[in-house]
Amino acid sequence: MPAPAPPPTVAEDVRRALAEDVGPGDLTAALVPEALRLRGVLVAREAGVLCGCPWFEEAFRQAAPGTRIEWQVRESEAFPAGATLARLEGPARGLLTAERTALNFLQLLSGTASLTRRYVEAVAGTGAAILDTRKTVPGLRAAQKYAVRCGGGRNHRLGLHDAILIKENHVAAAGSIGAAVAAARRLAPDVPLEVEVEDLDELEAALAAGAPRILLDDFDLPTLREAVRRTAGRAVLEASGGITLENVRAVAETGVDLISVGALTKHVHAVDLSLRLEPP
Repeated sequence: MPAPAPPPTVAEDVRRALAEDVGPGDLTAALVPEALRLRGVLVAREAGVLCGCPWFEEAFRQAAPGTRIEWQVRESEAFPAGATLARLEGPARGLLTAERTALNFLQLLSGTASLTRRYVEAVAGTGAAILDTRKTVPGLRAAQKYAVRCGGGRNHRLGLHDAILIKENHVAAAGSIGAAVAAARRLAPDVPLEVEVEDLDELEAALAAGAPRILLDDFDLPTLREAVRRTAGRAVLEASGGITLENVRAVAETGVDLISVGALTKHVHAVDLSLRLEPP
């Protein structure tokens, strides 16, 4: 599938990561001759979905100007174990300095994209979409949510500023689901609104309040099916809580519209990649 546009945070993400790793200077890279140039081959040690190429390229742009990168696999494409993903050539000192930062981004984001693709494939044909959550690595939310899109998933709200999700504590403070929904409509009538419910009675209250989207928190399969029946298309339904690769298709087959999975960005297995450098 085509890769989405990367977020505007790429250069700043890389700048912070390089500053964290390099500090006032790379002492070890200074051991190699200044004029030496190296070639590199980026190889996958396990299968996955490639994601993070803009961050990878930016790391070398900032730390090794003049590096040439030829991608053999494109962003958001699947690859097998043993695949050559890219070939590089550039100044030795810069390549050595940028290597770890570049790989950290590529491995982490490929891990998110790869896991997302597995969930998306698991629910194929059901009509349900896979969503992420706000359970992201601090400072890398835009990057991880981009990786979810590369894997074929969709983004939930970016943060607390671009949508309203009314949860149990908001309801307790407002007095009722209806009062919380009414307050949200007054505060931000044009912002996406969702209500989290924990049982069928709360579902009925959210429907009566006119909630356009309802999150069904930790509903078992029979209760999800009943929620879909009672809602009858009056609101978009999102299942959340306890979702795994083993049960996600059964959840999708209840008829819910969306399934949010915190593990996409929280329980990330970084894809094992290797960058091998050698003289030209």
